Amino acid sequence: MLSFMDAYMLWRRMPFPRSGSTRELVLAHSDLAGADEYVTTVIRFVESGIFKPSQADVLGELQELMRRIDRLADVVTGADLEIARSQHAYAALLDLVYRQYLEAGGSPA
Repeated sequence: MLSFMDAYMLWRRMPFPRSGSTRELVLAHSDLAGADEYVTTVIRFVESGIFKPSQADVLGELQELMRRIDRLADVVTGADLEIARSQHAYAALLDLVYRQYLEAGGSPA
């Protein structure tokens, strides 16, 4: 498993996935952007030691989003399949970073 800092560094350097050509991929992209915004609270923790988790159920939202993207990956092809996979990978990395952030700060995941 990746350490918290390794996962954090990967996330900070990973390009944000594209949106794809289907309505479902565009919606997943939008939801991924919202989740990414919640996870940005981790930056303050790494840079300043400020631990202030979101009031939203970030991990629950990411798990639901990954399930949706998995279903999409079963029906799209070509470039959209590649996009679905990259969206899923990004969501999985966000999940790992945020889960480890909660553990590092002393909150139950």
